[in-house]
Amino acid sequence: MASRLIRIGRSRTGLGLFAIKPIRRRDYIATYRGRRLSDKEAERYEERGARYLFVVNKRCTIDGSPRWNLARYINHSCRPNAEAVGRNGGIVFIASRRIEPDEEITIDYGREYYLYFVENGGCQCEPCRAKAARRRRKMRLARKGRQPQRKQAATRGARQSPRRKKA
Repeated sequence: MASRLIRIGRSRTGLGLFAIKPIRRRDYIATYRGRRLSDKEAERYEERGARYLFVVNKRCTIDGSPRWNLARYINHSCRPNAEAVGRNGGIVFIASRRIEPDEEITIDYGREYYLYFVENGGCQCEPCRAKAARRRRKMRLARKGRQPQRKQAATRGARQSPRRKKA
C-alpha cells in the first residue's frame, strides 16, 4: 500500500522520495529495511564509506544500502515533513504533517549530520538554500549601496474595508 503513495524521483540533492497522493498527518510512509549490524560492524562499514547506516540503539544499526529499501531515498531537511519512529526493533517513517502530491518527503537527520555537512560546504536542504540565497542577495545589494526591497501585497482587485477610522 505504501508504494502507491510514494515514488523515487530527482531532487536538488540527488534522488529523493516524493508523494504521489496526499499523505495525511501521522500516516505510515515507509520502513527502513536492511541488514542489522552490531556496533563494531557498523563502525567498520562507516570507515569504508557506507552512507545508509541508521542507528536504532546503542547495540544495533541498520544498513539500508540495498536499493529495494525505499526509505533510503528520504533526504534531510531542517524543516522536515516526516519523522522516524522506532517500532518492533526497526525504524518506520510517518508523516509529521500533511504532505501534498509531488512534495519531497524529508526528515531531520540530526545534529551530528548537520554539523558534519555545515563544516563541509553547508546544508543543501531547501529551507537552508533559500536562506543562503536571501543572505547573498542582501550582501550584494549592500555592496551596491541599496536596501533590499520588500515584497508588497498585491492590491489590484482587492476591496477596501468599509469601516473608516474615526477622527
